[in-house]
Amino acid sequence: MASTSSESSRIPTNASRVVLITGVSKGLGRALALELANRGHTIIGCSRDQPKLDSLRQQLPSNSHLLFNANVRSNDSVEELARAVVQNKLVPDIILNNAAVINRNRNLWEVDVEEFDNVIDTNVKGIANILRHFIPLMIPKKHGIIINMSSMAGRRGHSQIAPYCASKWAIEGLSKSLAKELPDGMTVVTLDPGAINTDMLVSVAGSLASNYLPPERWAIKAATMILDLTPSDNGASLTVKDPNELSNP
Repeated sequence: MASTSSESSRIPTNASRVVLITGVSKGLGRALALELANRGHTIIGCSRDQPKLDSLRQQLPSNSHLLFNANVRSNDSVEELARAVVQNKLVPDIILNNAAVINRNRNLWEVDVEEFDNVIDTNVKGIANILRHFIPLMIPKKHGIIINMSSMAGRRGHSQIAPYCASKWAIEGLSKSLAKELPDGMTVVTLDPGAINTDMLVSVAGSLASNYLPPERWAIKAATMILDLTPSDNGASLTVKDPNELSNP
């Protein structure tokens, strides 16, 4: 029986991929970059923090990776990133839209306009900017996986972080709409990472964040889950389930 276009466009799980990760300099993005690079995949990473990018570059296992100082909030900056990627002949097989910020804990009416705009511009417009410039590069390859990092906050409300919740709800809707627009062979999903001990969780939960798994341990399971995604997952809202089980012997 002949393969369908979706089946034939799937990359074997053990094949080397080119993976674009935004917000790569710390937290989940950095942990995934290191985990995937150590598994033999090529990383294209971007962040606004040059010292942390330099530190990450020293930790990566080879010189084949590309790290850029880019601001996803800026369409011009993302366009420049896309040009550099094309020049280096490294069109991504996987995009992980990870860059995000959260507002300080407070009631919605107490959040000033600049802080609200920063959350929306980074978490929503930042993803739109990446998709605007990179989907056209991926379409000719007739395959590609896009993971838009979501949150349980994008599926149910939480007090004190309404702007962040709003941004993640927006990403859920954007991704489900995009899933209906992508050509056969391409896939977009949202991914709730679960509660992980990152700076973002510390900002919400304080010292309680230390009760949760560190990013480096989480990335082991998350990387496998990401690499196993197929066109049949298109439009799904996924979760890295029970990440704390990895802390057990």
